[in-house]
Amino acid sequence: MSNAKNEIRLFAPATVANVSCGFDVLGFCLDSIGDEMVVRKTGKKGIFITKIEGYDLPYVASLNVAGVSALAMYATLDIDYGFEIEIYKRIKPGSGVGSSAASAVGSVYGMNELMGGPFNKVQLTTFAMKGEALASQCEHADNLAPAIFGGFTLVKSVQPMDILQIPSPSDVFATIIHPQIEIKTADSRAILPKVVALSDAIVQWANVGSLVHALHTSDYELMRRSLKDVIVEPYRSKLIPFYHEVKDAALQAGALGAGIAGSGPSIFALSKGKDTALKVQDAMRALYATTAIPFETYVSKINTQGIKIL
Repeated sequence: MSNAKNEIRLFAPATVANVSCGFDVLGFCLDSIGDEMVVRKTGKKGIFITKIEGYDLPYVASLNVAGVSALAMYATLDIDYGFEIEIYKRIKPGSGVGSSAASAVGSVYGMNELMGGPFNKVQLTTFAMKGEALASQCEHADNLAPAIFGGFTLVKSVQPMDILQIPSPSDVFATIIHPQIEIKTADSRAILPKVVALSDAIVQWANVGSLVHALHTSDYELMRRSLKDVIVEPYRSKLIPFYHEVKDAALQAGALGAGIAGSGPSIFALSKGKDTALKVQDAMRALYATTAIPFETYVSKINTQGIKIL
């Protein structure tokens, strides 16, 4: 790094949102996958995206998720310099593990660090949400919050922004399978019902409450009974080839629960212990290897730090 005060390199982590029962409110942060970004001060006023590697994304700041969140923050500043952003994209857009959130968070976090930290994490989440809305046509923070805060988070409210950090049991591991098809968040939101049955809502909020309690008390058996989604999964699972077969294979291999990562197509499973998480990975791979669809898998500890300086 040339000059520590003028340039910063970051790891912006992938995240899993919804976590089965917690649609649009729950999320957790992954450790083994994420984007790298470089943010630096420049003499010219404004926000400039100067380099993108990995995927074909727009360089125009107002059309790029990282640029939009940066512009939202920049609009509140009275400074005589600007920022350049480099994006080394490792999280495939449309994969369901918070690709747009990583970009949205990385730019504002980097700018904030270079300015000496005038904004807190809640304020950074608010700026980042403007970028996330470009990708999904909807302001939600369930990927942004775990990327910024780390661990498990619950977004109690977006207006005003109110984020709760939830303890992460030390032995929880995530297994992810990413079928190489793209599902746009906006499309997967469009198929959801506007009205749900009261009986389903009761089951769902009981599951959310018990899952949060299970995380606080490291009660793995309660986690197993709580990682169930009766509202969103029945609709979104139709967009993911072999979803139910993969989920069944993961549960049979010992996973505590499995569900759709964000809006898909990635599928996540949570397990107690790395050995079980690896067995779940083997089971997912064996099942998907029988299909014609290319895929990737990875196992990750829960990342309790969130975004970090490299």
